[in-house]
Formats: sequence, C-alpha cells, structure tokens
Amino acid sequence: MTCCSDNKDKNGKGTRDKVVLAYSGGLDTSVAIHWLQETYDVDVIAIAINVGQPPSNDDIVTRALRNGAIKSDFINATEEFVSDYVWPSLKANALYQNVYPLSTAIARPLIAKKLVEVAKAEGAKYIAHGCTAKGNDQVRFDVGIVSQDPNLKIIAPMREWVTTREKEIEYAKEHGIEIIVKKESPYSRDENLWGSSCECGILEDPWAEPPADVWENTVDPEKAPNEPEYIEIEFEQGIPVALNGERMDGVQLIEKLDRVAGAHGVGRIDHVEDRLMGIKSRETYECPAAVTLIKAHQALEGMTLPRDTIEYKRGIEQKYCQLVYDGLWFGGLMEPLQAFIDKTQEFVSGTVRVKLYKGSATVVGRKSPYSMYDEGLSTYAEGDVFDHKSATGFIYVWGLPGRTAAKSHGKK
Repeated sequence: MTCCSDNKDKNGKGTRDKVVLAYSGGLDTSVAIHWLQETYDVDVIAIAINVGQPPSNDDIVTRALRNGAIKSDFINATEEFVSDYVWPSLKANALYQNVYPLSTAIARPLIAKKLVEVAKAEGAKYIAHGCTAKGNDQVRFDVGIVSQDPNLKIIAPMREWVTTREKEIEYAKEHGIEIIVKKESPYSRDENLWGSSCECGILEDPWAEPPADVWENTVDPEKAPNEPEYIEIEFEQGIPVALNGERMDGVQLIEKLDRVAGAHGVGRIDHVEDRLMGIKSRETYECPAAVTLIKAHQALEGMTLPRDTIEYKRGIEQKYCQLVYDGLWFGGLMEPLQAFIDKTQEFVSGTVRVKLYKGSATVVGRKSPYSMYDEGLSTYAEGDVFDHKSATGFIYVWGLPGRTAAKSHGKK
C-alpha cells in the first residue's frame, strides 16, 4: 500500500511525499519511521514536542536521523503549554467527571498545533502518530489536525499494523532499527508538566488496589511527613503568579509545587472514567500541582465571585472539560466559552493558604483585595452591621410564590 505522488523536482526526477511523525523516541514511533517509509513510500520528518515529559536518556533527534528520518527536531513548548493550555484549564477548574485534571488531554491540542505548523512549513501532505484504535488520543490528534487543515491526511501505524511489543522488537532487529528497549512494564504511562497517567496491567481489574509500583511521582501518603506543610499561592486574575511569596513563571511554579505537594502524597487519583470511544477505563493519575492549584483557585473564586456567577460557571466548566476530553479544542464552541471564563476571572486575585498533609491538600485560608466576604455582615459578635429587621420583609417576598401556590392549589 503506497501513497506516493508523481511529484517532480527541478531535474524532472520523482520526489516522495513527506509525512510529519509525532515522535517520542519510544519503541512504537522508532519502528514507525521505517514502517512508514516501507508501507507508504514517504520521507519521514520526526518531531518530538516537549510538554514537560521526562527527558530521554539519549539524543532522540539524532537517533531518529540514524533510523531513516530525513529531518528531526525537538520542540520545547513548555511555556506555551502552560500559558495557552494549562492556565486556561485552571481558570475553568477543569476536572473531567469532577475527578481528572485533564493532564494528558490538555496537551494534545498543542501537540496537534505544532505538528500542523511543521507540516505546513515542510510542505508535508501527511501527519502520523502512534495512537491505538481504543484510546482517546487518536481522536484528539485526528480531529485537532483536520480542524486546523482539512487537506492534511492522517496515518496511524498502530491502527493499521496491529502488532505486539515482541513483534516490534523483532521488526527492529530485521531492519537494523536502533531502539532503546527499556525494562518491560505492565503499565502504559503518559506524562507531562500537568500530571501523569497510568493504565493496563493489574489496573484493568477495578477491584484491585493499585500496587506501589504504579505511583512514580508521589510519596505514599502513609509514608509522608508526620507534620503538615503550609503553602501560600498568589493568584492574579485566576492565574498563579507566586508560591510562598516568591514570584515565578508558570513552568517553575508547577514544577516546584509538584515536588512540594508530591512529597506529601497529594495528587493521587484512582478513577474509572468514560472514554470517548465508549469504553470505561480504569486509570490512575498523579497530579500534585494540578490538584492543589484547582482547589486553591476554587476557594478564591468562592470569595470573589457572586453566587449566580459561580453556579452558572460550573455548568460552563463541565462543557469545557467535555470539549477538551473529546478533542474539540479547535471547534467553534471553545473560544466563546473561554471568553466567558476569562471575563469571570477579572477579580479572582488574592492569596490562598493550603495545608499539605498525608495525601490531602486542604484550603485553610484565603484573602483578596476583591473579597466579597464582609465580616461586619457575617459576624454574630460585636460589630454586626446586618439589618436584622430587613429579614422579615425579604422572607415574605422570597416566599410569596410558594404562599400563593399553596392558597391556590391547596383547594384541590
């Protein structure tokens, strides 16, 4: 099966079409370089995109070139990831099914965007990725790519070439493909700056407690420090700007908070979620910074936003989560939803104090120059300024529809 064209260079010789491969340096995408050339007769451009995943123990760019890619690059997109994707999701308190901070899902539109940019710059007709036929990511990549450029075509080797790890390793040996075979793990992992995910192995039994080796980035809460740690997070218009009084950029803040909260066992999630493909999947997540920041942000909103705004925004947040999870970042609804959310953050500024202890992140204090909390109205002690007599008239008017209905309907 081939997709090569009859393109000609200036000398009249045939040239092959190009495919941009979303490349990680792992087994699947390493063998995909040769598989794409062999199966589709194309030139491969291998692009790795850094969104905060752990670094490889070798130079994956040069390895891609040694394995046959005509070009390879490693694009550092961590700052863009935080400013244009993570912080907007934080403003939305994005928790899919009220549990999962969308750590994997929120990175996919950025990766798709970068792949499309490279494809346009290189004149490539195709984009390839290593997603399988059961996962959500294939939808996020495919839909994200064609929503930006409908003329691009998608190749998904792992959907077409249904194989096993052992067969891939044998394929690499047969074709002289340089791979780094890591110690085989029963789990499938994905990691970026906003969190990590883990599935497969014993986790496929939803009754089984996740074993210790599932968790890589958080301390077992039972072994966490016996003394709590208090931290202060400062926000400006919904965006964290300082940790414990020290201003820092978004990448630094998330990295530091991951270490601090993770050391107390914060951010472990065990969740059976509904995949876009219609399958229920049991996954574990480790998101220390995400969990802590979302709790702090919600607490600050509770102090600075009116009740009706908070309640209406909760519905918007759920729709926002669904769009991100379902790969519809580039659809027509995301932009107006984000505009609404951004407007609600105008006065979400202040400082939140959080207690980290044995796996929990508990908000224990908050303050804001835009606080709607008025101690004079709230107190039952000296200094009470609330007009108690006004309550009677308010209750009469508030209860009037019910009073009227009782008189009218009670006759029946």
